[in-house]
Amino acid sequence: MPDCPPASPEDHGAQRHDESRTRDAAARCGAEETVRFRADASAPLVGIARLAANSPCAETQRSSPERPEYFLLPVKSILNRCDSKRVPFEWTINPYRGCEFACKYCYARYTHEYMELDGGEFEKKIFVKKDAAPLLAQDMRKYSYASRSSGGMYPEHIAIGTATDPYQPAEREHRVTRACLEELAKREGLSVSLITKSNQIVRDIDLFKKIAERSELSLNITITTLRPRLARLLEPRAPRPDLRLAAVAQLRAAGLAVGVSACPLIPGMTDREGELEALAAAAKNAGAQWFFSNVLFLMPSSAKQFLPFVREKFPKLAKQYEEWYAKNGYAPDEYRRQMSQRVARIRQEYGFVSRPWEERTQKTKRPQLSLGWQAGAA
Repeated sequence: MPDCPPASPEDHGAQRHDESRTRDAAARCGAEETVRFRADASAPLVGIARLAANSPCAETQRSSPERPEYFLLPVKSILNRCDSKRVPFEWTINPYRGCEFACKYCYARYTHEYMELDGGEFEKKIFVKKDAAPLLAQDMRKYSYASRSSGGMYPEHIAIGTATDPYQPAEREHRVTRACLEELAKREGLSVSLITKSNQIVRDIDLFKKIAERSELSLNITITTLRPRLARLLEPRAPRPDLRLAAVAQLRAAGLAVGVSACPLIPGMTDREGELEALAAAAKNAGAQWFFSNVLFLMPSSAKQFLPFVREKFPKLAKQYEEWYAKNGYAPDEYRRQMSQRVARIRQEYGFVSRPWEERTQKTKRPQLSLGWQAGAA
């Protein structure tokens, strides 16, 4: 599924490939009633690409010329199954396609290619998924409270925000994420996590409390660096690191389970001696219960944006990145091993626990009247 994390090197192979599937001759919003992405009418679009090509412009009150274009995407489902063996969850919810935060390294740029758009349009064309609440109510009929991966001991896990940020600026107007949370709050016995770079997450503390009373819920705030200037370069439109730390503190003060993701760990930029350690200390002081990080992975659509950025802003690192990432989406094994050991030491030093939904340290209660309750809730 396009909303799932990318395949591992073993599944996908290490070699890069050229990107040749994009059709980015889109009309501007307001110029036409619907978007026209197709450059070659002889090759008909299908699936999500066809839906995107006919998506009408979404209304917005924003007047800034830097704002992205918004489109209403008439999807058929909002709960998407993830069959990847690399991740400990079965389902994803991504309220939007694209993300205005414009993180230079974002792996999810490839999801725009499924719509025959270039990965560079990821922050410029944001697709708002229509009818989220009724779709999720319908989709939850597919959900199981006895996951295969746990041998039936635990419910399947739903991860929110794996290929977009659920609290990007579009959420203030369109509230798709909140609609999904309202639907999840009606149920019990679920296993749910959410990840974001935005302090806007605190808006929904009321719903998080309701969900946590009846299901297992874990919240994750991504902070890649404490340095504001570096954060602005890497994540141009995301909230400042200090605002994200403040959100961690506010969520924890509300009694919610929250941790910090330092993903990705970017070679030569966020891996300086003591920097990751300082970030972990700040996360702990804010109340984070867990902390994790993985080394930068570059899919072809991401490398197409990130490598030129490195050459422009970090020319001294350009040669290293070309050697490491020009033909391989992964950093060398030895570097990744060293960083993994470093993160493990940090976790031990600050007493961070494992993510609850990943290690299943606590058994989630399931509904006592599962058959009747599921029928009523759907």
